[in-house]
Amino acid sequence: MPAGKTILLIEDDRDIATTLLKVLEGAGYAVQWGQNGLEGRRLAESISPDLVITDMMMPKMGGFPVLEFLKGLPHPPKVIMITANEGGRHKAYAEMLGVDDYLRKPFAMEVLLEAVERSLKSAEEKSGADKLRRAIKKKT
Repeated sequence: MPAGKTILLIEDDRDIATTLLKVLEGAGYAVQWGQNGLEGRRLAESISPDLVITDMMMPKMGGFPVLEFLKGLPHPPKVIMITANEGGRHKAYAEMLGVDDYLRKPFAMEVLLEAVERSLKSAEEKSGADKLRRAIKKKT
């Protein structure tokens, strides 16, 4: 699945980001890193990633405003939110905003890679269904 897939990682903790970058790149994904929400927003506009993995609590702009911004794009990417926050309200709010997956830190790297694969697969299925609908509409 990784061939040609771009992931934007938005994470302010350098140690966590370094680990996630190594794991994702090792799995074959092209990964860009934004060190805070504002930088992540700029990168999302310029690279149009297939998937964004964003932390919830960051300086300059947190994960929720980033998620709202991403979902407002013409072709919104899939989004996985990662957080050390235990609160159920935050998860519910993230789901209301349309997050595709929500992982609590610490998590096993296998769990992250499974979430990435699920999100990208669901994006491909949606894209295929959209193409089919357009083709049917053209014929009718």
